[in-house]
Amino acid sequence: MTASRAYEVIVTRTGIVPGRLAPADRFDHIEVVGTDDLEVVLFWDVPARSTGKMEAALRDDLQRLSAEEFIARWNAVEGEDDY
Repeated sequence: MTASRAYEVIVTRTGIVPGRLAPADRFDHIEVVGTDDLEVVLFWDVPARSTGKMEAALRDDLQRLSAEEFIARWNAVEGEDDY
């Protein structure tokens, strides 16, 4: 079973300007929640300029990894240099 059946990615942007044009001090929020209970499994505050890159990487891994592999890989991610 792929991780996309067990988890969903929710991105909350904290401004109206696209991330690549956002000021350096703006941070967006990325959550991975369980689809069965909607509990937050993983959470990051990400610089707005990196949000799109991280979101794309998360969604790609949701489609290709199993739920266990996905959690193991993303549980270790602390910053933009890790993905």
